[in-house]
Amino acid sequence: MVVIFGGIFDVEGKQTSIASMEATMAEPGFWDNQETAQKTVADMNVLKRAVSGIVAYTAKLEDLNAIAELVDEEEAEEDGEFSQELFSTVETLFAELEELEIASFLNGPHDSSNAFLTIHSGAGGTESCDWAEMLYRMYTRWAERNGYTVDIQDMQQGEEAGLSRVTMMISGLNAYGYAKAERGVHRLVRISPFDSNKKRHTSFCSVDVIAEIVDDVGIELRKEDLREDTYRASGAGGQHVNKTESAIRLTHIPTGIVVTCQNGRSQHKNRATAMGMLKSRVYEKDQDEKRAELDKFYGEKGEIGWGNQIRSYVFQPYQMVKDLRTGVDTSDIKGVMDGDINRFVYSWLRAGCPTTRNKDVQLED
Repeated sequence: MVVIFGGIFDVEGKQTSIASMEATMAEPGFWDNQETAQKTVADMNVLKRAVSGIVAYTAKLEDLNAIAELVDEEEAEEDGEFSQELFSTVETLFAELEELEIASFLNGPHDSSNAFLTIHSGAGGTESCDWAEMLYRMYTRWAERNGYTVDIQDMQQGEEAGLSRVTMMISGLNAYGYAKAERGVHRLVRISPFDSNKKRHTSFCSVDVIAEIVDDVGIELRKEDLREDTYRASGAGGQHVNKTESAIRLTHIPTGIVVTCQNGRSQHKNRATAMGMLKSRVYEKDQDEKRAELDKFYGEKGEIGWGNQIRSYVFQPYQMVKDLRTGVDTSDIKGVMDGDINRFVYSWLRAGCPTTRNKDVQLED
């Protein structure tokens, strides 16, 4: 067991599970069922990634103890060689400790999955479309800061400027677990660059985040329940996008959920991606209906306008970004718009977001 900030990390239990899976993989006939075998390998890799960070941190703690012993033997002043190394190592370990603590909260069934993040412009017209493009840049930078890759699935330009809608896939370990903290309405207050009178304007955008569902979760998409539309892709991409109807729009008639994909060059690839997105959205909606306390995070999050925002970004008359759920704020507007939003993500997870609460997690008194 490793105890960090009161949260109990069951390293021994995970290592036992890994050993059990490795034993299963060594059995004759393991690869006869490819689907089951691949799922076992995927599950084992997730467990290994979860354990490796804690094991590595434990090794660093042992090295820290060795440095502390050298300091005692050295009997030097605070500016001694080993003393300086000790202080530097402690600072580094505290930063890593926070990341491990936050990662321990990601115990949802799909927290380790990739994430589909969609930005919709709302009240404010051209202003909101411009705000949507600013958020798109912010999340792209955030993904890069955290070692994730971003793949644009669908992008609709605004009539005059910015983006009307954009859907991106953020890929990497725990991408959904972290990105889900951004689900909700985001409000911007600034002096409009589109207003010749230089008046302050308020703009809104909605951010929706769903996990990429790759396992069989019992969601059946019947052909008779789907409506498929094809059209020519728009935006950047060269002459190809204007010659073929490769873009796909799928509508799930029973729920009214609509997904689109136009990033691939082939209609077949876009259809497969759209089906995956649709399955994820139907699953997410089904889960939200089963737990009423999460309705505000999906279809019930309200109109994209006044009174529904989770975070406010004020550029004028003062500079501040404030998360209205946790009360965390900062005046570092530039840093936030460059993707430095982990302070908001971490505080939301640490506060005990509904999807990360687990009754089986034990805490020390």
